[in-house]
Amino acid sequence: MTATGVGTAEIRKMANAIRALSMDAVEKAKSGHPGMPMGMADAATVLFSQHLKFDASDPAWPDRDRFVLSAGHGSMLIYSLAYLLGYDGMSVDEIKNFRQLGSKTAGHPEYGHAPAVETTTGPLGQGLANAVGMAMAEAHLAARYGGELVDHYTYAIAGDGCLMEGLSQEAIALAGHLKLKKLIVLFDDNEISIDGPVSLSDSTNQIMRFEASGWATTRVDGHDPEAVSNAIEAAKNSDRPTLIACRTVIGFGAPTKAGTASSHGAPLGAGEIAGARKAIDWPHAPFEIPEDILIAWRDAGVRCRAEREAWEDRLAGNGKCKAIRNAFAGDYAADLSAAIRNYSNETAASPQKVATRKASELALNIVNEVIPETIGGSADLTGSNNTRTKDLGVYDADNYAGRYVHYGIREHGMAAAMNGMALHGGVVPYSGTFMAFTDYCRPAIRLSALMGLRVVYVMTHDSIGLGEDGPTHQPVEHLASLRAMPNLNVFRPCDAVETAECWELALINIATPSIIALSRQGVEQMRVEPSSENKCAKGAYVLAGQGDHDATIFATGTEVEIAMAARAALADDGVKARVVSAPSFELFAGQSADYQNKILGDKPRVAIEAAVRQGWDTFLRPDDSFIGMSGFGASAPAGDLYKHFGITAANVASEVKRLLG
Repeated sequence: MTATGVGTAEIRKMANAIRALSMDAVEKAKSGHPGMPMGMADAATVLFSQHLKFDASDPAWPDRDRFVLSAGHGSMLIYSLAYLLGYDGMSVDEIKNFRQLGSKTAGHPEYGHAPAVETTTGPLGQGLANAVGMAMAEAHLAARYGGELVDHYTYAIAGDGCLMEGLSQEAIALAGHLKLKKLIVLFDDNEISIDGPVSLSDSTNQIMRFEASGWATTRVDGHDPEAVSNAIEAAKNSDRPTLIACRTVIGFGAPTKAGTASSHGAPLGAGEIAGARKAIDWPHAPFEIPEDILIAWRDAGVRCRAEREAWEDRLAGNGKCKAIRNAFAGDYAADLSAAIRNYSNETAASPQKVATRKASELALNIVNEVIPETIGGSADLTGSNNTRTKDLGVYDADNYAGRYVHYGIREHGMAAAMNGMALHGGVVPYSGTFMAFTDYCRPAIRLSALMGLRVVYVMTHDSIGLGEDGPTHQPVEHLASLRAMPNLNVFRPCDAVETAECWELALINIATPSIIALSRQGVEQMRVEPSSENKCAKGAYVLAGQGDHDATIFATGTEVEIAMAARAALADDGVKARVVSAPSFELFAGQSADYQNKILGDKPRVAIEAAVRQGWDTFLRPDDSFIGMSGFGASAPAGDLYKHFGITAANVASEVKRLLG
């Protein structure tokens, strides 16, 4: 009997339903990964039927336990569970359409496509780090609103591949340091990877590794329901995050492929499936679930309904009800827009020369006051990123109510944890590092974009303008590579006013992550007139030179100052140049054709950016000119570098004249 009194035989029958659906769906699709779901079916059955707090009839219940399938290639595990548990929208037909165009059952779990999928996984290790972020959010909200409203666990299933990824070390070290005791990871310890035995490439003692990072650990037979249940129960009472290493047989039940790499990522084949059916005593047709087993699963799907209803009653009678509902709704547009408008107009009236990273800090003073759900941070660059504002206490194991996380030098873990926070809900994460280190964050940024999450990446030191640290730290290709990513808004503001406007846009868009690229060096303020609108919302707008003009100069960020200086020099020579600031290519691309044509015009165009040209085709025709970088930077003071690479007002003016003939 398990710790909750359910017999091992019943658990095994329920688990075999997962095995059967998984091998049948993969076989029908002629592709997929049957081995992991078959191996972890017993542990997953124990978790979902006995321990996980959820209600299949209300998948969005804020106080539900979160479950992350970090080993996302085993997606048929979560799809089988969603169908068996009775989640609305997951029918047996969806299982039959596994990996087919338009189905909810994609090859890897996709957030927002299928019920019960809390995050998109597949790139190994990402789900584990997302789970850390979810646990961080739970601890923070519990500290803010109290345990009677926020009291849930985060579970993850991770495989050998997840734990080999470097991201996993960043994630588990952070979780251990923060003592996230409500984080429980079930390790599918099957000793098999795609190439063969894990021993071909790795000999890490994962138990010792996790213990060294501050985790509680235990080993169990992953096919012993009682052992798994007892381990989970112990983990729920730990004062640290817990790793439960479940020794399993990949492809459990397959007569010749169980325990081998051949069951990992390919259909088992008709003969092997027939043998597996016999081995697990499953004489039923493909996709057929006996009524008694389906009833047992459906009962498991609603076993926490009374608990959820009691929570709803507690919430309704609690003075924090409105606050917590607003936090999970996450709509701050009206209040934030009004506050930013006031601040921007005050700033326009008092011009100042500041680095846009400092301007970001000033804007964040407003943002963090208007939105108490923000949680900021930095990858050990707080003083450089300017991401911590007044009155933000430090988030740590002694103060989960804090709103500022010291992530350490863990850029990838930071980004993936922020995804987990955003997915959990109730908080709005932002954090910073140097722009060049978006390379370390990129896999997580891509998943932010793919899932449509409101995560704000504050990326400072955004060009050769950072100066003496040299080309290792000077991003030249990064803007182009980030702009190439779908559903990612890249903002590069030119001054304090634009910086505030970009923060507003990043935060009111709840379905798109944002990069805010900021300078190390100070820049003169370009916007000095009050405005009733957020001009950056158009992506590009005429900053100077409305009316008749001979040419248009486009620029972003710190180079807008150069464009304005070039315009002044050209005016001295009788040339009328218009300056367009283009803080967001993506938002400009979303404007009407009429607006775009108005901004682009039909006169010669010159663009300036201290980065490579790729991506500027949005604004430039083949015969137009670009002044920027064509290679890596160098180590020198910023002013010397701009002169060395020819990014100067004189060169811009000269190029405009050349185009005009």
